[in-house]
Amino acid sequence: MYFQFLNILKLNNFSIKNKILYFLIHKRINKINNYIQNPLKTQQHVFKSLIKEGIKTRFGEEHDFNQITNFQLFKENIPVRTYEELMPYIQRIRNGEENILWPGKINWFAKSSGTTNAISKYIPITKESLYDCHLRGGKDMLSLYQNNFPKTNIYTGKGIMLGGTISLSKHGDYKEGDLSAILLDQFPFWVNYHRVPDIETALMMEWEEKLDKIAKQAINENITNLTGVPSWMLILLQHILKKTRKKNILEVWPNIELYMHGGVNFEPYRRAFEELIPSKQMNYLEGYNASEGFFAVQDTKESNGLLLMLTYGVFYEFIPLDKFKNGNRETINLKDVKLYTDYALVISTNSGLWRYLIGDVIQFVSNSPYRIKITGRTKSYINAFGEELVINNTDTALLKTCKELSIQIKDYTVAPIYINKKSGCHQWLIEFKTNPHNIELFGNILDKNLQDTNSDYTAKRYKNLIINKPEIVCLKKNTFYNWLKKHSRLGGQFKVPRLCNDRIIADEILSL
Repeated sequence: MYFQFLNILKLNNFSIKNKILYFLIHKRINKINNYIQNPLKTQQHVFKSLIKEGIKTRFGEEHDFNQITNFQLFKENIPVRTYEELMPYIQRIRNGEENILWPGKINWFAKSSGTTNAISKYIPITKESLYDCHLRGGKDMLSLYQNNFPKTNIYTGKGIMLGGTISLSKHGDYKEGDLSAILLDQFPFWVNYHRVPDIETALMMEWEEKLDKIAKQAINENITNLTGVPSWMLILLQHILKKTRKKNILEVWPNIELYMHGGVNFEPYRRAFEELIPSKQMNYLEGYNASEGFFAVQDTKESNGLLLMLTYGVFYEFIPLDKFKNGNRETINLKDVKLYTDYALVISTNSGLWRYLIGDVIQFVSNSPYRIKITGRTKSYINAFGEELVINNTDTALLKTCKELSIQIKDYTVAPIYINKKSGCHQWLIEFKTNPHNIELFGNILDKNLQDTNSDYTAKRYKNLIINKPEIVCLKKNTFYNWLKKHSRLGGQFKVPRLCNDRIIADEILSL
């Protein structure tokens, strides 16, 4: 171990403090490799650990956890639940009761509005889920990055981390807010040493004032890495350029080399980032970190799906999406999954979410090791005419269209226009960086690319009998920003809903 440490110290011209940090992060690789080689054994260990803790809870008493010895009994004793179905237990915790879903008292709740429901969700964050899942996931992202880029210099400078806000509950007995803000508030000292902005600024509630303060603090720092949701990070970077009057971010931070992102498909934003940061040394690392847990991370230089993280106190189950849509909640576990099949994701976690239907749809792109990609949401889709359109379809088609026409978008949302006297269609509300010269051409190419990605859509487009070609609406600059601001969703992890099966959000955005 000592000689290994000395060898790592020689890798780069770091300060001793940074070399020690490099070494500590690097140590995680061996543990990651161990569960990659033993995935099913690892998940079985997690399963037994969760049941052992669950026995100590009221939920465990109600569901006879003391009798659960295998996966089949687990399924028989505990129904799959949505947030709404689990909410009565969560409300009891928020009312001050202990040992409800997880042993002990809950001190944090990650508040999330979701993407299709305006009602806030309150996800309990236990000490175990905070330290053994969310924070460990962040360390493992860095560990995997170092493994791919051993000569990294990210620790020689600082990183910008964008987050939301937290506040005390009405009675002051727990904190609630964005997961990103909870993490910022609870980061260990060595993270804060390398982080911008200061904690007071990072947790400010007023986004526009916070944006300006972050810029002022960061401009004169040696920024080497960025973390945050792509849409908000772009706004910050553009604000930086406006304040400094520089042409690109490299003129402000010449040593920048890494952007860690998640929450939305990055591909529609990639070109905008590459223009702002025109460097072949710039790397992009994706993580799958939700309020409910840290689930997967990009483990290779070129992303071919995200490595499913199996040691974070999360036990995974999967419902084939075709069965789920028919009301079937019968799950399978990791050993029975098939490649390139859509699954609704079900999780049991060390925050007390038992057989929780998180709402995400995933596919496995590899089973050695287990790698996944997010293909959509169980509630975020359009099926107004039997077309079964999901986010993966729209993201893929839109990205291909933008590449073909050399244009960029800032954001988009899609909603159906239902059949009246003529066939219906999909209405695309798009905020372009620069509007296309020929909207009709854009719509035609987008339509073709959609048909290439979704055979159900193609069938419904036959001779315009059911679905007509897409209707493209070019939104004015900052329309989505203003909609988010109206709903107090600026900053943090908030994002624009991509697909809705009704017109509630679309009509509200158009009214702006």
